[in-house]
Amino acid sequence: MTTTSRPHGAPGPASSDSLRERARRAVDEQPSTTVTVLSSLLAAQDELGYLPYEAVDEVARRTGASVNEVWGVASFYPNFRFTPPARHSVEICWGPTCHVLGAQPILQGLVRHLGLDGEGDTEDGSISLKYNTCLGVCPHAPAMSFDHELAGRVSLDEAVSRVERIRTADMGREA
Repeated sequence: MTTTSRPHGAPGPASSDSLRERARRAVDEQPSTTVTVLSSLLAAQDELGYLPYEAVDEVARRTGASVNEVWGVASFYPNFRFTPPARHSVEICWGPTCHVLGAQPILQGLVRHLGLDGEGDTEDGSISLKYNTCLGVCPHAPAMSFDHELAGRVSLDEAVSRVERIRTADMGREA
């Protein structure tokens, strides 16, 4: 098997043939007749939840681009992640309407509550907090998404309560 060298700053060592196979299948099964590096990266991340080195390498193989070219596209867009996501996702909209209607204090309070410096993953791996420029529900601002379930007119208390319910349910599954 040929080993492809990693570009500087690329994700860590290859972890499994399973990741590679899932990425290959996601790229190959794209419904579009035009397959691009970007569409292939999106397909791989949709399948895996992130872009491990194996996915970047498979996108390069399938599109005929170099690993460095694929890495350049992937690292350009902030929506791609290169580490496994936390078990649950929480997104807060900070677009203009949500911002004007109070998203900033919610965002700051939730960041403090989760012990983060900004968007990112909690230390225990339970929550990925992401800022979103638009969740598409402006009439219901400020808006958030909890594990892809939209919530409108959210307050800081409600956001913290929902996060804690997610964590409590998560702990119940681990027991």
